[in-house]
Amino acid sequence: MISRRKFIYTSSLLSLGLSMNINAKTTKSENTFEFYMPEESLKHKQTWMSFVANDYIWSKRQISEVKRNLSLIAKTIAKYEPVSVLVSPYDKNKVIKLLDGLDSHNYPITLVEKEIDDLWLRDTGPTFVYNNKNEKLGVDFNFNGWGEDQEHELDSTVASFITKTANTKTIKTDLVLEGGCFEINGKGLAIMSESCILNDNRNPNKSKKEVEEELKYLLGLEKIIWLKGIKGKDITDGHTDFYARFISSDEIIVAYEPYEESYEHELTKENISILAKATNLKGEKFKITLLENPQEVNEKYGIEDFAAGYIGYYLCNDAVIMQSFGDDYADKKAKDTLQKAYPNRIIEQIRIDGIASGGGSIHCATQQEPIDLL
Repeated sequence: MISRRKFIYTSSLLSLGLSMNINAKTTKSENTFEFYMPEESLKHKQTWMSFVANDYIWSKRQISEVKRNLSLIAKTIAKYEPVSVLVSPYDKNKVIKLLDGLDSHNYPITLVEKEIDDLWLRDTGPTFVYNNKNEKLGVDFNFNGWGEDQEHELDSTVASFITKTANTKTIKTDLVLEGGCFEINGKGLAIMSESCILNDNRNPNKSKKEVEEELKYLLGLEKIIWLKGIKGKDITDGHTDFYARFISSDEIIVAYEPYEESYEHELTKENISILAKATNLKGEKFKITLLENPQEVNEKYGIEDFAAGYIGYYLCNDAVIMQSFGDDYADKKAKDTLQKAYPNRIIEQIRIDGIASGGGSIHCATQQEPIDLL
């Protein structure tokens, strides 16, 4: 079988312009709306996920474990907030069984029928924002399979499908990127990776200035801190959310890879250096907290694409959902670090080795929908 990082497929993008859509370029010139993306730590209405592990992307040894991992993530989040899960009608009964029913949790888990290619809702789902009328909308960033590197005909429709299902409008843009490409602090700042956003496989013939202008407008930003990132080492071309996150408006948590033989050793050192020199909107340097990667992982489901890092945690209402890898020392150290970073949240540490073997994390498999302001 071909892994999600190796499958090359070219598919047409979703045609633009639904009746509910707002075209960001047109709207900006008319100066009708201003948009603002709330940070992940703020109150959620629900979490969106996708229950799928198709055999044209995942290997036979991965599929069952990936589905168990997805059900575990959903059940853990459902202790704290509602979860809506996209699911093929063919998988529906299996999902209900894995979830131990839909009503046996603190909050409901709702199944929404939708054919999809893959599980990475952080990248395929909409980025929810508010406008200056306090309306909630979803930005569709034109998912193209991480630069045409994976089949995505079904996944290219996910963002517009979710916004419609959530009874919100869709904002269209000319930009092509994924939700994992950026991290925001909700105070006008973002961290982004040049290697994935300023890449010809997403945004050819667009200057850095043009990209910055559009992203600042769509996400309500004043300043973008750019990591150089790295191209071609993984399917995402170095997604930001695997390397750095905002703990608060003035504190950044950064992944560190101690194994010197790994290409990520120098990459994470470079990221730390860039962010240690960066400043907030007041010109002040950030507090930097390091989150050291594990050195032992489960190789049962494949090691070639294994995402071994703790930065891919997810903030839901009142909790942090994070990974463990079976490296007792590193697992405990990472949990202690996140408990200190988020003292008022419960830390839930779970194993998702199947998903990790496909190159992703809990954060990659989830997308938050903020509360309704109206």
